[in-house]
Amino acid sequence: MKLSRPVSWFLLAFGVWSWFIWITFAKNLWKDGSGLAFDDAGDPTAYFWVHLLLTITSFLLGTAVGVIGFRGVRASRRERT
Repeated sequence: MKLSRPVSWFLLAFGVWSWFIWITFAKNLWKDGSGLAFDDAGDPTAYFWVHLLLTITSFLLGTAVGVIGFRGVRASRRERT
């Protein structure tokens, strides 16, 4: 399959954006002071585990999409030369 340059750049940008957003979310989840992520004893709650799983899944999918975009950008640069 051949990706166009704009689609490749979009996928690469999406991968980078995904990492930026979910790293910020993970930091905020870890520092949660509202009582949602950690109970009074400091133990993680179900909310924490579910959102940690979402974060890890999003990291993996963002990485996969970014790698596809990176490969597309690299292939389009080789074609031009």
